[in-house]
Amino acid sequence: MTPMKRDITRADILDLDDYIKIRKSKKAELLDIKKDRRVALGPFCTLYFENYETMWSQIHEMLYIERGGEEQIADELSAYSPLVPKGAELVATFMIEINDPKQRERELYRLTHIEEKIYISINGDKCFAVPEDDVERTTEDGKTSSIHFLRFPLTTDQIDALKAGDTEMIAGVEHTHYGHMAMMGPEVQASLAKDL
Repeated sequence: MTPMKRDITRADILDLDDYIKIRKSKKAELLDIKKDRRVALGPFCTLYFENYETMWSQIHEMLYIERGGEEQIADELSAYSPLVPKGAELVATFMIEINDPKQRERELYRLTHIEEKIYISINGDKCFAVPEDDVERTTEDGKTSSIHFLRFPLTTDQIDALKAGDTEMIAGVEHTHYGHMAMMGPEVQASLAKDL
């Protein structure tokens, strides 16, 4: 297995014209990568596990949309390169996806501090998510954000089990108002094992 890249640097960023030439094929590639990195948790929450490819694409898409030049490149690298797993962790974007604005507002207040209640379990050994530390995702009045960036720091035993395959792996939420979990099948496990 080829080791996954751990950082995105300025040298990895394509000139905008070069990116435009490959954008369509890169987006198709990304769909194939993402299909085994998405875990639905209940009716409206999803974990999207990130890696070098997902963050590389995110940076390039932001540059494509905003056209902010060199200054924007530095900002995007600062925002997204840290979300590439560093070898002993999994990194995910947790999204609360509710289309109806009134229902979304109501649920975001009910799900206060949900970012502290998300876990993965590997052979029964739970690892709770560590939310990004530089952004407060639940406001003082109790409203949580609809997007959370999470790290799952894994033990050596968890890493070994995930790499070995044939593992019982579960993602879940243990919130008073939202208790859901999902089995993570062999395709997801194989994809995530590449991050370690």
